[in-house]
Amino acid sequence: MDDRQIDAAELLRRKSRQQYWASSRRTPTPKKYNPSVKKVTDYVVLDFETTGLRPGADQIIQVGAVKYKNHEQMDIMNQLVNPLRSISTRITSLTGITNDMVRNEPKIEFVISQLIKFIGDLPIVAHNASFDMGFLYALEDRVEVPTYTVIDTLKLSRKIINQTPNHKLTTLTHYLQIEHDAHNALGDCLATAKIYQYCFTHSI
Repeated sequence: MDDRQIDAAELLRRKSRQQYWASSRRTPTPKKYNPSVKKVTDYVVLDFETTGLRPGADQIIQVGAVKYKNHEQMDIMNQLVNPLRSISTRITSLTGITNDMVRNEPKIEFVISQLIKFIGDLPIVAHNASFDMGFLYALEDRVEVPTYTVIDTLKLSRKIINQTPNHKLTTLTHYLQIEHDAHNALGDCLATAKIYQYCFTHSI
């Protein structure tokens, strides 16, 4: 290998390193939430409806949150979000949310800032929490998101309820005979709260 080939190989290695570090700087590491199984009586139940399943690539189109004190409902946040992109017919058929419904709604930065104020220092309860928290922490490049304590009713129900074929939200609400407006963020919050309260009273 002559000197020119050595120089070219070294240049390529340096370029690769530069691209790697530049890429690392552009992609911030998301904060990790703190999973918990601790029994709490004061909490906020959270649910998002989204344009798809990929945090960061897909967008939130509805935020639902319900605040509970001593398991009593105290306050509700229910807000549609303009995702600045088209909502597919598949998502519309699932959630009932159309492009016309979100056209004049606020952008996610404003809504999440309001959500963070709404939650305060309370723990979050969510069903399949990794989904909702993934979308929440994907917004950290635009909004500072606190490190929350999070109780996942999907994992909790697997420990408490053995009689169902799975632990999907719709399966659990059917088993527990809970009224459920499925694939609506607020409806899912209200159902999740009932499931959490059931697990709370039936856990050891």
